[in-house]
Amino acid sequence: MSTYTDRPWLALYPEGGPTDIAPEQATVLDVFRASLAAAPDAVAIRYFDGVLTLADLDTASDALAVGLADAGFAPGDRIGLYVQNDPAFVIGLLGAWKAGGVAVAVNPMNRARELTHLLTDSGATALLCLEELYESVARDVLPGTRVRTVVTCSALDRQSRDDERVLGGVVRSRPEGTLDLEELVTTTAGRRPAAASLAADDVAVLTYTSGTTGVPKGAMNTHANVVFNAQVYRDWVGLTPDDVVLGVAPLFHITGLVGHVAVALLTPCPLVLAHRFHPEVVLDAIREHRPTFTVGAVTVFIALAGVPGVGREDFASLRTVYSGGAPIAPAVTDSFEAVTGRYIHNVYGLTETNSPSHAVPLGRRAPVDPASGALSVGVPVYNTVVRVVGEDGGELPVGEVGELVTSGPQVVPGYWGRPEATAESLPGGELRTGDVGFMDAEGWFYLVDRKKDMINAAGYKVWPREVEDVLYGHPAVREAAVVGVPDAYRGETVKAFVSLKPGASVTPEEVIAFARERMAAYKYPRTVEVVAELPKTTTGKILRRELRDPAPG
Repeated sequence: MSTYTDRPWLALYPEGGPTDIAPEQATVLDVFRASLAAAPDAVAIRYFDGVLTLADLDTASDALAVGLADAGFAPGDRIGLYVQNDPAFVIGLLGAWKAGGVAVAVNPMNRARELTHLLTDSGATALLCLEELYESVARDVLPGTRVRTVVTCSALDRQSRDDERVLGGVVRSRPEGTLDLEELVTTTAGRRPAAASLAADDVAVLTYTSGTTGVPKGAMNTHANVVFNAQVYRDWVGLTPDDVVLGVAPLFHITGLVGHVAVALLTPCPLVLAHRFHPEVVLDAIREHRPTFTVGAVTVFIALAGVPGVGREDFASLRTVYSGGAPIAPAVTDSFEAVTGRYIHNVYGLTETNSPSHAVPLGRRAPVDPASGALSVGVPVYNTVVRVVGEDGGELPVGEVGELVTSGPQVVPGYWGRPEATAESLPGGELRTGDVGFMDAEGWFYLVDRKKDMINAAGYKVWPREVEDVLYGHPAVREAAVVGVPDAYRGETVKAFVSLKPGASVTPEEVIAFARERMAAYKYPRTVEVVAELPKTTTGKILRRELRDPAPG
């Protein structure tokens, strides 16, 4: 029998750990105020050529909190944040908490149907929104919701460079009937919001799951959850005020929220933002601002390494690179390191674990499982216990594949307004992740796949992840996704979708032959489709479900 609770991975931990702030006693606002008191003039955000200090964030978030209160926003109310990776997102978080409220993180790619669901499900009474998103989406949605206060902002705020590649076509429109975030700073000058009573176990942010198995649910990320994992990032990576965080993950996503915003406010250190991910724009930001740490989806790093003319000098400042959101094929880490000179450390977690539950220790290289070829996602982070269980809920021996079940200070207490879903996924406060994996004898964890993505080919289990890892080893393949499709003889069979590296060419038959040489007969893809791009979420995670169940023509 395995000894997961003995935690054999303790020897892999970096020294130290989250000790200076007790997360059960602190809110994220407490963290910000501590950093503000210590260094008010420290740079908090670099946004193109714009710079905001901690004092600037304090002034702007005070203005938002005052404006919300004047409009009737009360403690406990929810405010949607419908913006890109702009300073307004950080101002919105702090303003919501200063007003005693809860932020609702909204994907800026959401259209009317999705926005309606999030605002209705959360019961939001206010919305901070980019002007163009208000004009194109929110204006028509809001009459059917509880939202009564709209604060608009522009991607052009707080900078003057107006990079055409991501800001081209953006014009200030100042929609009628809304409050303007920048105007509030002027009109409320000298006013401070009333003191809000926040507790560490209060909900800080509602972050909605991707809805891969149904309607998106609002994970209740508490202040204690966020504070704990902000410290995990800081201490695991060894961040100090001399570091600079590169914000490549969307801030509405849990990785951006904790691994960018919260850790930068805690350390404190500058956070580099560039509105949205555009490889050439982000590469320019790296060259200009010389960040030292980032965490993002592997597709981000594939894209950055593929920018024409990129070289090792461009990434020389990046002391530490982590990737989460989706498993990484060993071939991808090897090719990225060959181009940039930087090794990608794995980090693994979910919305419900406030980003990391596992990470590769700093300075260590993740081992590769010799049987499956999978790259380890790391070891459990501080104060976190992970078990591997079978279908009956019993703990499995070392090396056996089962569902990962996680408990620790970063695990959310439940889903907003969904007690049944909470009881199903979080029995006794322990998260049933829905991810399948195993632990080796040294304590390293390996992610096999999502339970629902397993392919049953004539009775044989095929995990798409293993096939994808093999395909990434083909010199022409840039990205790969594998799904099960109906087959009259086998029940299901394996189909692969691949996109190619710039200038590369390959036939489906050549890809199939490559895989057949390297895999058991029941695993290799019987069909391959070459596509220009694979469908992804805004966080860069490849959407197998859209390939498996394409929308009707």
